[in-house]
Amino acid sequence: MSESGPDFSKGSSRNIYAFGAASEMAYWVLPAFLASIGAGPAQLGIIEGIAESVASFAKLLSGYLADRIPRRKPIVVSGYVVANAVKPLLALTTSWRQILAIRFADRFAKGIRGTARDVMVAETRGKFQVGSAYGLIQAMDSAGAIAGPLIALLLLPHYGLRGVFWAAGIPGALCIVVAVLGIREPQTVRHSVKASGPVAPIHGGEIASKQTDDKVRHSTLPGSFYFVLAAVSLFSLGNSSDMFLVLRAQSIGIPVTQAPLLGLVFNITYTLFSWPAGSWSDKFSRRGIAAAGYIVFAAVYLVFAIAPSKLAIWLAMATYGLFYALTNPVLKALVVDTVAPEVRGRALGVYFFVTSVATLLASVITGEVWKYHGARVPFYLSAAIATVSAVLLMASRRKQVFSAN
Repeated sequence: MSESGPDFSKGSSRNIYAFGAASEMAYWVLPAFLASIGAGPAQLGIIEGIAESVASFAKLLSGYLADRIPRRKPIVVSGYVVANAVKPLLALTTSWRQILAIRFADRFAKGIRGTARDVMVAETRGKFQVGSAYGLIQAMDSAGAIAGPLIALLLLPHYGLRGVFWAAGIPGALCIVVAVLGIREPQTVRHSVKASGPVAPIHGGEIASKQTDDKVRHSTLPGSFYFVLAAVSLFSLGNSSDMFLVLRAQSIGIPVTQAPLLGLVFNITYTLFSWPAGSWSDKFSRRGIAAAGYIVFAAVYLVFAIAPSKLAIWLAMATYGLFYALTNPVLKALVVDTVAPEVRGRALGVYFFVTSVATLLASVITGEVWKYHGARVPFYLSAAIATVSAVLLMASRRKQVFSAN
């Protein structure tokens, strides 16, 4: 296989910085807003479950398109525009179904931009290795999310929940400007994903046959990819929406007005460790780092289940950011490692799709289990699933079929 090397131009590194533009002000006050209009954990589970499911379909579609069209910037930019345009509309809602519609549009837009963006990162990461590139983008993304909860915390006492939603439109507009002006279409050699069609003979039929075999092999997803997918999918069945953590915190006495602060302590840790975790994965075992993240998740969920004190909840929420840092950028790099460049979009799309569908089930199940068996049981269950998933991920096939570097 002839594979073009990464683009080390200044523009390709510029993409990494532009992709990191983000802001999240409304997300952490959503549970409190739902409660204020008469909705509870069951409705939250439906909203977040459907939202993640929609995002998974969008990521699958985005991956399909990313492998087949030469220009990916329009896909990515359109996702930024729609996602940031609909968030302020939450201020106009009066029922949880309206919130569902807005979250539907938001998550679809984020999904449609996500896979195409990640493929662009893998192909044109400039001076960064793939794990480091994903980690840096995630660090910038979560850094933007730090400002969101801080601003929301300041606005809540004066303007209320709806005022926070309106204010979310300002950083959203800035993100759109950065996406439009900052993202550059990469100048890379495009890979064909078609395995059929005539192959010109080169020095005889044997070489032509080998070329055909290579094309077939490079257009399929290898077994090592499915091993990783199985472990991550199992974990996702216990990884319900983070809004259940916020609800749990409120159930033990942490005030609604401090919900954005929970998001702040989470995102500080997430920001600090994302880039180092991505860089570590370029030097050490990606599976080992991601498995460590699952163990951190299990510990955090055990604390939320037991809920020994408010201080323990705050510390657990800060530690929760470490789980995200050790898994999100690292697992994307691991997926890219296991497949050929021709099918990176499809692999990432399938990965996002399957894990998001599992997350949909996790959110719905958590909402129902909470409703009938109390808050502790779903957290114990999630911790157990995470522990098993960590073992499975480490036991999966270690061979990396294709290198992203």
